[in-house]
Amino acid sequence: MAIDPKQVKSDLVLILDFGSQYTHLITRRIRSLSVFSLCLNGTSSLQSITELNPSLVILSGGPHSVHTPDSPSFPDGFLQWAQSNAVPVLGICYGLQLLVSRLGGEVRVGNTQEYGRMEIKVENASALFPVEKVGHSQLVWMSHGDEAVTLPSGFNVVARSQQGAVAAIQNPSAKFYGLQYHPEVTHTPEGMETLKHFLFDVCGISAGWKMEDVLEEEIKVINNTVGPDEHVICALSGGVDSTVAATIVHKAIGDRLHCVFVDNGLLRYKEQERVMETFKKDLHLPVECVDAADQFLTKLKGVTDPEVKRKIIGKEFICIFDAFAQKLEKELGSRPSYLVQGTLYPDVIESCPPPGSGKTHSHTIKSHHNVGGLPKDMKLKLIEPLKLLFKDEVRQLGRIMDVPEGFLKRHPFPGPGLAVRVLGDVTEGNALDVLRQVDEIFIQSIKDAGLYDVIWQAFAVFLPVRSVGVQGDQRTHSHVVALRAVTSQDGMTADWYYFEHKFLDDVSRKICNGVRGVNRVVQDITSKPPSTIEWE
Repeated sequence: MAIDPKQVKSDLVLILDFGSQYTHLITRRIRSLSVFSLCLNGTSSLQSITELNPSLVILSGGPHSVHTPDSPSFPDGFLQWAQSNAVPVLGICYGLQLLVSRLGGEVRVGNTQEYGRMEIKVENASALFPVEKVGHSQLVWMSHGDEAVTLPSGFNVVARSQQGAVAAIQNPSAKFYGLQYHPEVTHTPEGMETLKHFLFDVCGISAGWKMEDVLEEEIKVINNTVGPDEHVICALSGGVDSTVAATIVHKAIGDRLHCVFVDNGLLRYKEQERVMETFKKDLHLPVECVDAADQFLTKLKGVTDPEVKRKIIGKEFICIFDAFAQKLEKELGSRPSYLVQGTLYPDVIESCPPPGSGKTHSHTIKSHHNVGGLPKDMKLKLIEPLKLLFKDEVRQLGRIMDVPEGFLKRHPFPGPGLAVRVLGDVTEGNALDVLRQVDEIFIQSIKDAGLYDVIWQAFAVFLPVRSVGVQGDQRTHSHVVALRAVTSQDGMTADWYYFEHKFLDDVSRKICNGVRGVNRVVQDITSKPPSTIEWE
């Protein structure tokens, strides 16, 4: 259960996703303009599109070619519906080619493929660019091998690349538009200006997406869902998401919320003590701590596959929540019916099937513990008040409810905990103890250097390899650990953080001298994409 998109007090910009790595970025960029936006699989039914009543539909890019027989496409009747209801449609990259192809134009493999930064020139006045842009050039980010060579009836070229390829098209009478480049990425410096002009000046979209309205609507939804005598369990992880979710539900139903913090044996250094103190001292939430370390670690013994680890952890959490519900039933005389989770929109996006895959279930980027890791026979019904929000929006919501700033700025921590930061079997040797110590040194060093709030997420990873070293004039054959730190806005894309060499040198020395069993420290310098932020 989450807020109904149709109840949001804002025009909706709907993005039909055809598999571009930037689709979520379009969603986020539009929300940054105070406009509500959602992603929907590009091959969804016409009904699922129309029932959302979008004010604008954007067709995303994607890795496909319109020439291949299994390339994804919007449903039959979509363009007719959009035109008859005066809903503008903007195709980006593959989306432009799809528009051209479906309307009878011609798309061919380009003579010269265009990837990376390219210069385009605005040739004609149009709805896509203000009149003062005509005749001027701008840098944009291209990523395409095919190109439109013959436009459908009613369309004209608005801009071309230096190579002469079509870069922007329009059919203003039908309200169909196309950009062959990505305006949503930072590599297109004037991209946000283009989007803003198109949304507000051309499409007349209203900027009504406010966190205050979201909070009000969420509380209303919770009160309408949870009966006056029903009780709710909340799984608190110690992270921002579950804490903000619990605070919203507590505002709605008060003491009928019962929070449980589970120590699954996969927590960071002294996490249980630190988090429980914060819950009681700063957040005033009713929380019971359950020590289930042995239960989790017994189930995880010998397991090395990250997907299986996530599934096991999700199942064990639910077993504990069911047991907690039974305990409350004896105390209250009635069994809690709902479970609150801090699932975010990126969790949902990453657990959705890719367009063109033919799948209707979760794919294997990762099964999120809140999405793909839960058993189907779970007895508790879910309440997920943050399911349509990005991380920075959750933090905004927390500030409105006076959640302490220090808590809101905590780095994200995965639901499966250190199980996805120990590569391989988490129970083997002393991997968890080693990782906790290394992680504590790394995070404390970041805080001491004044970098904690600059970095989106930082952590250590225990690698399933050993290396030869020399410590205390003796040969060692010890563990290797990796350090990971990234910057990001919403966790959907990320860049690795550039530490100064002295900082890395100091941290490496502290770890190798202070943690028994470690003789080598490496840094992960991979962005997302191509990698994910977590290693598993």
